[in-house]
Amino acid sequence: MLIHPATSHLRIALLDVLRGVAIAAMVVYHSFFDLELFGLAYVAVSEHWGWIAFVRTIPASFLAVAGISLYLAHHNGMHWRNFWWRIGYLVAAAMLVTIISYFVDPDAIIWFGILHCIALSSVIGLAFLRAPLPVIILAAIVVLIGPLFATPLLNAPILLWLGLGTEAPPSNDYNPLFPWFGFMLIGIAVARILAPYATKAVWAHWQPVDVAGRVLALAGRHSLLIYLLHQPILMGVLFGVSQLAAAG
Repeated sequence: MLIHPATSHLRIALLDVLRGVAIAAMVVYHSFFDLELFGLAYVAVSEHWGWIAFVRTIPASFLAVAGISLYLAHHNGMHWRNFWWRIGYLVAAAMLVTIISYFVDPDAIIWFGILHCIALSSVIGLAFLRAPLPVIILAAIVVLIGPLFATPLLNAPILLWLGLGTEAPPSNDYNPLFPWFGFMLIGIAVARILAPYATKAVWAHWQPVDVAGRVLALAGRHSLLIYLLHQPILMGVLFGVSQLAAAG
């Protein structure tokens, strides 16, 4: 789901693990969400403050790691072919999600979900790769607090991707530019600070040795595939369970 570091032959396993933790958290959330959807359990995933806080950390984590990866991949020079290839398949995957959501739940179409946000944020993020660190931090703060100044003037459907209107669209996944782009800027700022140490620091060369770490790293390397497949699999399995429960 994210832009991976590519400026050198060094692949930072820690980023894969962090990405894997985020995709695992998403699978956990959707598992409980689907249990409620099919009437198999009730855990208030859409109402309890703990679940709400938990689910909001997921896109924040993805975007922050994407910001770190974006900077590490291109701060020594843009690799345009690699960049646009990754943006291309992110956009294609985002459009696939939109199309599928239209047929699954036309009343809550995913117009601008996490994939849409990562793709657009990655493009806009290029403007900050060589900006002074204070500028990046200030921009992050502005974007993060932007929704506090939402206005009805920006409620037009064509502007919903901004996230600065007072009405959110009915959608099963809505991650507008404000405030979520702010987390990518945080990632870029963190990478700016850490990049000088990326070839020598212990964390840059760390490799998971336990099973859990290796599984998370593998999941992080294939997070887009897991993102696209986990909900159809979960819903298919739980639908079958719900039918068996009803029949019994």
